[in-house]
Formats: sequence, structure tokens, C-alpha cells
Amino acid sequence: GSKGEDVSVDEFIEEINKSLPNDFAPYGNLFVFVDECHRTQSGKLHQAMKSILPEALFIGFTGTPILAKDKVKSTQIFGSYIHTYKFDEAIKDGVILDLKYEARSIDQFITAKRNIDQWFEAKTAQLTDFAKAKLKQKWGTLQNVLSSETRLSKIVADIILDMNTKPCLESGLGNAMLIASNIYEACKYYDLFQKLDLKGRCAIVTSYIPNINDIKGEETGEGQTDKQFKYEIYQQMYDDLKDLYSASNKNYTGNLSNFEIEIQKRFIKEPSKMKLLIVVDKLLTGFDAPSATYLYIDKQMQDHGLFQAICRVNRLDGNDKEFGYIVDYKDLFKNIEKSVIDYTSEAFSQYDPADVKGLLTPNAEKSRLRFTETREKLLALCEPVEESKDSRAYISYFCARDSGNARQLFANKSKRIKLYEYINAYLRAFSNLANCFVEAGYTQADFLNLKKEANEFSNIQAEIKLNSGDYVDLKIYEPGMRYLIDTYISASDSVVLSAFDNLSLVDLVVSNGPDFIDYLPARLKSDEKFTSSAIENNIRKIITEEELTNPKFYAQMSQLLDDLIEKCKSQTIDYKQYLLELTKLSRQLNNNDYPQKINSKARQALFDNLDRNVDLAIRLDEAIKAKKKDSWRGNAFKEREVKLVIQNILKDEDKANEIFAIVSKQSEY
Repeated sequence: GSKGEDVSVDEFIEEINKSLPNDFAPYGNLFVFVDECHRTQSGKLHQAMKSILPEALFIGFTGTPILAKDKVKSTQIFGSYIHTYKFDEAIKDGVILDLKYEARSIDQFITAKRNIDQWFEAKTAQLTDFAKAKLKQKWGTLQNVLSSETRLSKIVADIILDMNTKPCLESGLGNAMLIASNIYEACKYYDLFQKLDLKGRCAIVTSYIPNINDIKGEETGEGQTDKQFKYEIYQQMYDDLKDLYSASNKNYTGNLSNFEIEIQKRFIKEPSKMKLLIVVDKLLTGFDAPSATYLYIDKQMQDHGLFQAICRVNRLDGNDKEFGYIVDYKDLFKNIEKSVIDYTSEAFSQYDPADVKGLLTPNAEKSRLRFTETREKLLALCEPVEESKDSRAYISYFCARDSGNARQLFANKSKRIKLYEYINAYLRAFSNLANCFVEAGYTQADFLNLKKEANEFSNIQAEIKLNSGDYVDLKIYEPGMRYLIDTYISASDSVVLSAFDNLSLVDLVVSNGPDFIDYLPARLKSDEKFTSSAIENNIRKIITEEELTNPKFYAQMSQLLDDLIEKCKSQTIDYKQYLLELTKLSRQLNNNDYPQKINSKARQALFDNLDRNVDLAIRLDEAIKAKKKDSWRGNAFKEREVKLVIQNILKDEDKANEIFAIVSKQSEY
């Protein structure tokens, strides 16, 4: 520590010694656990602890590799390692995410105004025409920013393009941090981002505290000074983010901590509303610092500071985040291409290579390995599909060989879940590869073939979901996939499939009748077998899942479906009539043809299973609601109370047990 720190430690030790009795001796077996032991334990403070507790066992912890030059000192203080857990081991265990590194020399890509459009085309080469046209609406504004000669403007435009083309960032699920060299540059960055589409969704978090007194006497008549600029940018940020602090704080000059806490909350919980934080030193270290998806570095950094900064992006933050992304504008990792085996670099030259093994690999290499791995898993899963490998073969294998067969649909559910998981991983890996396929060793022809394959798997997934009835069930688990498919693969079928965003196929049939065919994927509209089997499977899924809530009603629906399928197989009705009958059956599933007072799902279930007795169903419904207690299911005493209510009204123990089983499945009770 510094000389001043040593003096304060000396005074602290002296005070402790004065307060201790002369015969003081620690009692018992003492263990001292020291966190962040690579930082504070080599000076006088550690000596003080050892002198006061001479017999204690000291155990040090650190989450950061120890600098090679400090290792000897650390082992002298604490002894040998009890256990080490390296970066690459944690990745294999799934404790943290792997990191993808990309060096970007902005001036290399944009050396003159005439190159700007070429750069745009290169950055967006793998987008569909639909996605590129959407992005070009914003391109005029980006060109205005890029026309500036400053390097910061070019970096801003580069990041904005990422915000519009990278799945994690565009979907609103991911966020980013930009490390600026100093507070003035952080403010310059903020000013530039406000001119684009991040106004109100970007913030600066630095150690700067604006104070009106700091800019008194700064007016020179020669233009704005640095102090004036920083002060005005912070005032602008308060105005842009006024919903994050009370009006009374508008011009405060004191502590900004509450405001910064609110900024961090939004950054973590609502990344679509706070996509980017611009920082210098704050928020880069410490366990409670926020995590991000992308880290943009425009500051000279090394060793502990750099290591802890890049670990902002390796935390597990949901299914859509498969990597942490590092974009380096300062060329910090100069030797990365030389150290092919372990990718240590100049930035970490003070660490032992073994301690940072696997920490960074080039973006293209990691993208290629990830894509190869996910593709092999997916192809292996699909190997048993019949040789034709067409839609019908996939549906037969993953849904049901005999359409409408409940047992087959249920038995294949685990296979379908795995298929969706593998296809989603494959598509994400493909989107990462799309940005660097040449560097990854693929030719244009290779890539176009892979794009065709990705498009095929995307369509197969949608068809199987529709056919099985899984579409609505699984949508909540894949929030980023629709954007990814639209952007990198195909826009044609996905536009039609958006009709299913909040509807099951049965809902769509009920709403549109036979015209529902217009909403099916293009290549399946004319496939009669697919269309009929899709509705059969969807109806069967509803019957199977809901039959315990109303056994009489769903048994009747099941029998009607069986009869209808049999009619179709024996060709006693034609295809058009069959679709009309399936539509009619779908509408019966959404049956609202009940007496006026039988106005809830629970009352309908009681009514159907009590010989359609209106008064009895209503009386039982009201009695159960009056008697049941919170969380009654699974509590023997509370369940017995509900059973007694039913038995007292029905006067028949067997019937009461049957109705109790139905009541326990109703979400209303």
C-alpha cells in the first residue's frame, strides 16, 4: 500500500493492542477466511491479523488468477493451493459461459467516406433481403454519423449496427457495456448515441458528479470547455431518463447513487429499455456488478482490471445467451493469433499461461466449432427419420405414425422437446457463423448450402410444432428465435406462421373455419394428409390434456374424433367434408352451449358429470368455494373438508370420490 495507508494500519494495530488485556490469548481452533486474497494480503494488515491470531489457520480465496510475479508471495503468505478451478473447467461444467473475442480495427474498415457503403454490405451480407431492407431505413442516419472524421463516431455506428443485426441485442433480451478511456470520451459517446436510436435507452455510469460550481468562470467565449461539456451531457442524461429519478432531484449536485441503482436495475431487468451502459472504471469489478451480453472495449486495460471486466459477460443470463461477446477496439490481445493452443495474449502476459487457458479464442474459430458440434448432434437425432427426409417422414417420426393417436403423440413428446432444443441451438450457432464464415474456412458455396439446410430445419420445426399442437406451449421458451429466423434464414414462411403467435391450431380453425388453410406454411397448404393429421393431433392433444377436468365431455369428444378418423380411412366422406367435420368438432371443443348460469369451466365440468343437473352443479360449486382453504391440494386435512362438502350434498360416497377427483383438477378452486 501507499505510505499513508501504512501509517493508518500502524495506528490501527496500536489501537487494537492498547484495547487488548496483557494476558490476551485467542481461545479455540480459529479459521480465518480471506476473500480477494490476491489484493490486500501482502502488506501490514495481514501481518496485524497474524500477530493478533498467531495460531489461526488462514485460508485465502480469489476469483481472479494470481499474477505470476505475486504467486511466490501468495504461497509464502497462505501456503500451497488447496484447490484450483480454472476458467476452461468452469465452462465445461456449465458454471459460466464461453467467451467469443473479436478485434475490430475501425479505421481498417472505414478509411474513407466512399468505403462506408461497402462496409455496410460486408456487415449485413448474410441478412435476408427483407431484413436488410428494414435495416436500410436507419442507414441514412448512420451515414450522417459516419461522415464525421472522428474515430468515436465510427465506433458508435459500428455498435448501432450490432444493435440491429445481432440476435441477442436486436431481440431486446441482451445488453451491452462500452468501456471508454475517460469520462470526457464517455460523455462524447453518449452525445453521439443520442443522435441515433438509443436515445433514452443508454446511460453513462462514471465517478463524475456534476456540480454547478465546477463550471463557474469556465465561460471563455472560445467555445465549450471540457468541464462545461461533461456537465451539460449529464444534465441531458437526467432529462432523457427523467422517469428514473424524482423531479426534485433534477439539478442536484450531490450523490448520484440512487439514480445509478435505478439505471442498473433497468439494464438487468429490462434490457430492451436500457440497452447500453457507457462506463470507465465503475461497474467493472465486484460480484454485484451487472452482467452484460456484449462488452465493447475502447480503453487500454490489462491484468486484473481487464480480467474482471471481461467477466461481466460470461454469466448465465437465460436460454438465449450462449456466449459472452468481447469486441476489442484497442487491439489489447495482440498475440492472440500467435498462441493457437491456449490463446494467452499480451493483455494477460503477467499470468501463468495455464491459469488463463481457454479464456479467449478467435470469434471465427469458436463459431465454427460450435456450429459443427450443434449440427452433428442434430443430424444424429434425425438419423432414424425415414430415408425421404421430407415433412411427412419427420412428422411420422416426431409426432405420430397414425395421426390422432394419443399414445404415439405422448410417447414422442420427449423426442420433440429434444428436437426443438437442438434446432434452436443449431440456428443460433448458424447465425454466429454467418458473420464470419469466410474466416471460419467456408466457401460461399458451402455457406449457401448450409443456409439452405438451416432454412429446412427451421421449416421442419414449425411444421412439427403445428402438427403436434406444441406451437403455443413452447413459444414462451424461445423469445429470440423468431427474430433470428427472420434475419438470417428465411422471411417467407415465418410471416405466415406469425398468425400462430398466440393461438393453437384449433383456435385458428374455430376462428376461420376451412379458410384456416391459408395460414399454414406454404409447402403444406396442398398436402391433404398433413392438414387433416395436424388438426387430428391438435384436437387429440387437447382431449388428452383436459380429460381429467371433465371426463364425460372429453370422452364424448374422443369418441367423435375416433368415429371421424374411421370415416376418413374408410373413405365414406371426401376430404372437403372431412375438413368441415373437423372444424365442427373443433368448435365443439370450445363449446359455449350451456345454460346461462353454467358460466365457468368448473360449473361446466360439474354439470356434465352430474347428469346435466343445473341446480345441483351450482349448489356444489358455491359450497366448495365457501369451504375450501388456500393451498388445500396436498393437505390431507383441508382435502377432507372439501370431500365432506361434496359428500354431504351428493349423499353417495362413490359419486363424491369421482366428483372430488374432477374438482381437484379445476384451476378455479
